[in-house]
Amino acid sequence: MPSEATGATETATPTPTPTPIGRRTVLIATGATAATLAVGAAATPGAPTARTADAGNTAPVAAAAVCTLTKEMTEGPYHLDGQLVRPDIREDKTGFPLVLTLTVVDDDTCAPLKGALVEIWHCDALGEYSGFVGANGHDEPDNGTFLRGAVLSNSSGVAKITTVYPGWYRGRCVHIHLKVHTDVTLTSDGSFTGGQELHTGQLFFSETITARVGALSPYAANTVPRTTLAQDSIYDEGGAASGLLTLTALGGSPAAGYAGSLTVGVESG
Repeated sequence: MPSEATGATETATPTPTPTPIGRRTVLIATGATAATLAVGAAATPGAPTARTADAGNTAPVAAAAVCTLTKEMTEGPYHLDGQLVRPDIREDKTGFPLVLTLTVVDDDTCAPLKGALVEIWHCDALGEYSGFVGANGHDEPDNGTFLRGAVLSNSSGVAKITTVYPGWYRGRCVHIHLKVHTDVTLTSDGSFTGGQELHTGQLFFSETITARVGALSPYAANTVPRTTLAQDSIYDEGGAASGLLTLTALGGSPAAGYAGSLTVGVESG
């Protein structure tokens, strides 16, 4: 499988080396802010109330958000243009629900960025990306669109996307790819065009929670060795400043799913 950092074949335990890209960006997260966003994401009709999933993996509570600059992460080899603008990207994919609440802010003022297009893509429980099925050794239907999509941020800078907890593939820890665009034009086929790309990054998951999820079906059917956060070649142990999500449980078991939140600041001007 091609490496996201170099295009070479990935190994199960790559050398931990952060992969920076020059564009300046910032990720902001506090325990108070992230917890509030996560609970808000879970408050959908019929959805159970979110509760803290793992107190040891959430950011400390702070009175106000503190802007912290960080480098971007690599786009990786599995991006596809023309993703659909939609709040739910699951299609028919099985897996534990994941409700993402990502808040986009200006890095200079920390003001929310309205109308930013937040685009994500990730692999399924078996580690396969739509458009590239088979790269992780599994045979399944490939429509080129599952677990890919984008939404526009609202007046508070918030973009909510429903998906499933990602699986893993050889050489990478569990992660989600992220891009932030501005000034896009929505197209009649449900996609988007044009605009300016402000940020390319990745979202990461608590190792403790991933271990729980990975032990259960359908994730347990993925027999490819799982790379941990500490072993990953992209994640640099920077916590929220490097894309580590704050996760809260949506029920009493991993199968009930999780809410994930992070505030993403970008240089917009």
